[in-house]
Amino acid sequence: MITIGNFLFRFRNQLFPAIIIVLFLLAPPPALVLDSPALTLAKDLAAVLVILAGLILRATVVGYKYIQRGGLKKKVYAKDLVTEGMFGVCRNPLYVGNMLLYSGVFLLHGNPLLVVFGIGLFAFMYQCIVFAEEAFLDRTFGEAYQAYCRDVPRWALRMRNFAQSTEGMSFNVKRVIGKDYSTVSAAMIAILATEMYKFASNAPVEHNTRVLAALGVLMALVGIGTAILSYMKRRGAFRERAAS
Repeated sequence: MITIGNFLFRFRNQLFPAIIIVLFLLAPPPALVLDSPALTLAKDLAAVLVILAGLILRATVVGYKYIQRGGLKKKVYAKDLVTEGMFGVCRNPLYVGNMLLYSGVFLLHGNPLLVVFGIGLFAFMYQCIVFAEEAFLDRTFGEAYQAYCRDVPRWALRMRNFAQSTEGMSFNVKRVIGKDYSTVSAAMIAILATEMYKFASNAPVEHNTRVLAALGVLMALVGIGTAILSYMKRRGAFRERAAS
């Protein structure tokens, strides 16, 4: 699993979206849940809430303490052992947030087999990545990392640690926007694309055009907003001031 994790860590940005696209193409979304519009709406609302929970968790993590998850030359790497902020609540809070995002997208699709298989597959892949990271951190930081593992769970959120692990820290909204706007954009595009797929697969042809056009306009607006934020970031709008 560590070997698999190192491979997934290197290619996850390309591989994970491709896996979702392939799974969606193999299993078209159902029109309704148990032939009930009310159940279908409730399922979709639950999916959006799960996605929102993932975004809020990621924002909380980044707002208190940001760490670079890209590694070094696409390999697992860490210069320091980060234990404050949300990393004092959970050892992998960003990955928990990501799992909520992916779970919400699969739930929004709605095919029961795809929901179970997709969530299970991504949970396995993230577990492999975590094992690879843990092996590196244990080699690098030794007893300090082992003590951290004894106090902070791998996946659960131990919220009683929150006050202590964020003591003296302030929430940085600017950093959240600058570092995580692309994740919010990707989540919104995933929601809109999934809805477009559902309508295109199940709605009568005469109903498709108007709904698909509206969803397409929304997706274009998300793209424009993302481009504006990207431009602002390049211009230094979200750059943090160096400590004096």
